[in-house]
Amino acid sequence: MSLPVHLVPSLDGVSVGTTVTVEGDEAHHAVAVRRTRVGERLVLTDGRGRTITGSVAGTGKRLLSVLAEAVEDLPAPAPSLVVVQALPKGDRGELAVEVLTEVGVDTVVPWAAARSVAVWKGDRATKSLGRWRATAREAAKQSRRPWHPTVADLASTSDVVALVTAADLAVVLHEDATEHLAAFEAPSAGTVLVVVGPEGGLTDEEVAAFVGAGAVSVRLGAEVLRTSTAGVVACAALLSRTSRWGA
Repeated sequence: MSLPVHLVPSLDGVSVGTTVTVEGDEAHHAVAVRRTRVGERLVLTDGRGRTITGSVAGTGKRLLSVLAEAVEDLPAPAPSLVVVQALPKGDRGELAVEVLTEVGVDTVVPWAAARSVAVWKGDRATKSLGRWRATAREAAKQSRRPWHPTVADLASTSDVVALVTAADLAVVLHEDATEHLAAFEAPSAGTVLVVVGPEGGLTDEEVAAFVGAGAVSVRLGAEVLRTSTAGVVACAALLSRTSRWGA
């Protein structure tokens, strides 16, 4: 069974034999919720590639100290995988973020598409973005990721066009596309971008803007997937043909 993973703000300067202190909510979750005890082994990560494996040296109400027994620095995954996720209705946004994080996506970009049912404005935007980021953080720990994904600020269509232009490979999932995703190989480095539309589908103008910026409109298969699951299926198909998944 894998060791539990906890996130800390920084592991800079930590070496074998260093005692690392975990405080606040993360320590509370370990001590009060998971009932971690002195002597148990666990993993700490800063979410930026550095992890330590160690034994719990002490606990408090909102405090946990861990003696580092091994330190590992892992390179950022390549290629970098970015998903532009149109805002879904209800809690399907958090579901999308959760499964995208679990499959290995490096950046999730919430997008206010023309046909998105959900609207992020004011306090709702702040709270919704906070929930997406919290979901990504917890899913990254659950899936034992040393590099945690970034959930970007809400993007407009013009922002997405700029992302498409900068990507090494950009695909737009579209049920009416004639090209199949299976025909494309992900590059070994750089950035792969996947654009996922909302429940109501992409507009012709959105597809034209993305294709004009260099994206390829593709379909996954005969079935039409929900917006909350289409992204993870597309990413899995791409990752299966990269060194990230052993290809």
